[in-house]
Amino acid sequence: MREFRSIDYIPHTERHGHPFSQFTLWFGGNLQITAIVTGALTVVLGGDVVWSLVGLLTGQILGAAVMALHAIQGPRFGMPQMIISRVQFGVYGAVIPLVLACLMYIGFSASGTVLAGQAMAQLLHVGNSTGMMLFSAIIIVVAILGYRVIHKLGKLASVMGILAFAWLFVTLLLSNDVATLLHNRHFTLSSFLLAVSLSASWQLAFCPYVSDYSRYLPHTVSARSVFSAAFCGTVLGTQASMTLGVFAAAIAGSAFSGNEVSYIVGLGNSGAMAMVIYFAICFGKITFTTMNAYGSFMSLTTIVCGFRKTTAIGQRTRTLFVVTMVGLSCAIALLSEPNFLKSFTHFLLLLLACFIPWSAMSLTDYYLISRGKVDIPALSDPHGRYGRWNGYGIAVYLLGLAIQVPFVANAFWQGGLTWLFGGNDISWIIGWFFTAILYYSLRRFDRRRLPEQIRLP
Repeated sequence: MREFRSIDYIPHTERHGHPFSQFTLWFGGNLQITAIVTGALTVVLGGDVVWSLVGLLTGQILGAAVMALHAIQGPRFGMPQMIISRVQFGVYGAVIPLVLACLMYIGFSASGTVLAGQAMAQLLHVGNSTGMMLFSAIIIVVAILGYRVIHKLGKLASVMGILAFAWLFVTLLLSNDVATLLHNRHFTLSSFLLAVSLSASWQLAFCPYVSDYSRYLPHTVSARSVFSAAFCGTVLGTQASMTLGVFAAAIAGSAFSGNEVSYIVGLGNSGAMAMVIYFAICFGKITFTTMNAYGSFMSLTTIVCGFRKTTAIGQRTRTLFVVTMVGLSCAIALLSEPNFLKSFTHFLLLLLACFIPWSAMSLTDYYLISRGKVDIPALSDPHGRYGRWNGYGIAVYLLGLAIQVPFVANAFWQGGLTWLFGGNDISWIIGWFFTAILYYSLRRFDRRRLPEQIRLP
């Protein structure tokens, strides 16, 4: 049951599973409280119900399409997502997106720990801080066990999520006048773009680790089946959660902010059902937060192994890395709980600027330039085909970041051209297409010789 491989190549003899596991993992992992809160933000920040739902679904489709294209890389390479960045950045240069990925995982884990800690506190009748620490301890154990356990949790989370969400939706529809909410339609471009950006950023944030959970699939599985399973699972799961959040925030009004977990659980209408909902929230967050902890471990391992010129680490080092990353997330959660909603919004939108150029470069290289032909042994050799630092790739990445700056709308930075879009952040659209076109157009400046076929260890 325990996983012994880390960032090293998964041989064909150790491959297993079916593409449907991608559906259950991403469907169950997204049926959880953080997605509910993210959907609620569209209403909390001024949107109406109908156009918030349309905007959220639009963002899901756009972001999930990119995310699912990354999922295909897993069974083709048999390696984690971020180590493939060495093709575009160099063995040492890949540290640039890897450090950012670690920060992302820590941030998402922290936000999940806040909400799951609240649920666990109510379930066990302890303080919120104690609930967060207990939740973090569980995450450490599951992340150390690894791939198989995470996928099993995904299947269980799908079943529990469907039952819990069905109950909450039925209760919500029967006890409130939802029809009145649906008739309150007032389209504004700024609110619509906010909804699109929130859901798209949610999906795009999975890109740096989505193939971590498909890399054990047999290399013979079709790209279409992997894409469809990941795409449908993540869109259906996330849209269900965010739809519940939209309705809950619209009904609750100002009572929702700061009491997200207790309000959602209150929809259960009974003490016994409330405990079941609290348990479902905790279980759903275990799956999602474990994925972030596992991803942070993989990214940190890729950084360390790149400079040590190795392809794997021991179990003690694995445990140390997991404990360190989860500990940081827990510490942030304990300090940031009062301002969670506001900080989380800013965090989600700021993430886009960092990972959009990386995603565009990775997919452009895989589908249009190298066409999946990668020299896997060279990924661990600073003197090999991909070198230490790839100046071409790093320069394009920095230009991709720069082009987004005028269009970023965030608490930390307000771009000078955001007024064109109602003050909303559309940098992710501009950044992705600009970087993809630039990376493909300037590929002649990349002096590396492409392999004629994929080279295995």
